[in-house]
Amino acid sequence: MKHIAVIGAGVTGITTAYSLLKRGYSVTVFDRQRYAGMETSFANGGQLSASNAEVWTSWATILKGIKWMAKKDAPLLVNPKPSWHKYSWMVEFMAQIPNYHRNTVQTVQMAIASRRILDETAEAEGIDFHREPRGILHVYRDKDSFDGAARVNTLLAEGGLERVPVTPEEMRALEPALTGEFYGGFYTASDYTGDIHAFTRGLADACARLGATFQYDSAVQRLHDASGGVDVTWQPSASQPAASPAQVTHADAVVICAGVASRAFAAQLGDRVNIYPVKGYSITVPLVDEASRRGAPWVSLLDDGAKIVSSRFRDRLRVAGTAEFNGYNLDINARRIRPLVNWTRAMFPAIDTSGAVPWAGLRPMLPSMLPRVGPGNRPGVFYNTGHGHLGWTLCAATAEAVADSVVANLGGGNQPASMPAPVRRQAAE
Repeated sequence: MKHIAVIGAGVTGITTAYSLLKRGYSVTVFDRQRYAGMETSFANGGQLSASNAEVWTSWATILKGIKWMAKKDAPLLVNPKPSWHKYSWMVEFMAQIPNYHRNTVQTVQMAIASRRILDETAEAEGIDFHREPRGILHVYRDKDSFDGAARVNTLLAEGGLERVPVTPEEMRALEPALTGEFYGGFYTASDYTGDIHAFTRGLADACARLGATFQYDSAVQRLHDASGGVDVTWQPSASQPAASPAQVTHADAVVICAGVASRAFAAQLGDRVNIYPVKGYSITVPLVDEASRRGAPWVSLLDDGAKIVSSRFRDRLRVAGTAEFNGYNLDINARRIRPLVNWTRAMFPAIDTSGAVPWAGLRPMLPSMLPRVGPGNRPGVFYNTGHGHLGWTLCAATAEAVADSVVANLGGGNQPASMPAPVRRQAAE
């Protein structure tokens, strides 16, 4: 039985481990945290949103970014401090603008495939991740933004997604808790929400039952070629009672699913994976009283103007948004949290926000806005990383694609599953 090392125990690493286990491989997962899903997969916006699959590589995004540069609480914030990585990444991002149409359609197709796979996985393994199948409602306050969304709708439809326009009256019928004045909206009944952390932890437990080995609290220091595979040099955390010197684990292949750390690991193996960390923020609001529970929405919202989303997890409301280009920085900036609290108060005034818990995570984003899925330049090296703001939405499909790629290149597993064409193409790139 061939042995595969998976680097990273976020939602992408855990879904990858599961797909490899299903194909008959022995799997070891490495992560520097004590548990699965403790970094970017901890408290995101919760949306499994094919309806939010539009890539950001457009002149509209560039113009908005320039307009927002002077506002500290703007949806997009760029730290002007010089950084070769940041500015070279932005140049590559702009070079992807001609691919906006193609990349958006391809992302929609991957997202639709991923929803089906994730549903099947959760049902097969009995994972309760607070799934709310009530759709996602995009809201717009003026005609220009609504008309812009209508143009995006043609791309979503080309990718196979049904997203329908709704009037303000229809919006309030879909979500009675909604307040404020709106020009209109778009509703996607097939999208839904769920707690990414609960899913990741549940699937990690399923992987353990299937025989996966987990090396938590373990910092991977180096990946390097070895005879017939890859050696993983790792160091148990100094916080462990029995921390030991660096150890080496040999694997027939490695799959890098390490989020923003993937760029450094890829460089060790001779690959360029130009991921930049784009920080996002969220608040989790406990719905502590009956007024808050009645006043909180059940339908997931995406406010395109504010770039804020909301998802209901039973007695909690998750509100998330913003994009910050500030390097590998996880500090929680109060100025970036305040718009999330203010948005919640304005949209749903009955909710008690006094117990809101802030969080920040780093989205691993490639200039194309498409994930890197498939083999690297050297034998035995594979990638499933760079999903940006859509890791939760795309992870199940890309995990299947990279596992198929491992089978095709390495052998020793079950035959590849039949995957939609866009996912197969990503595996080959």
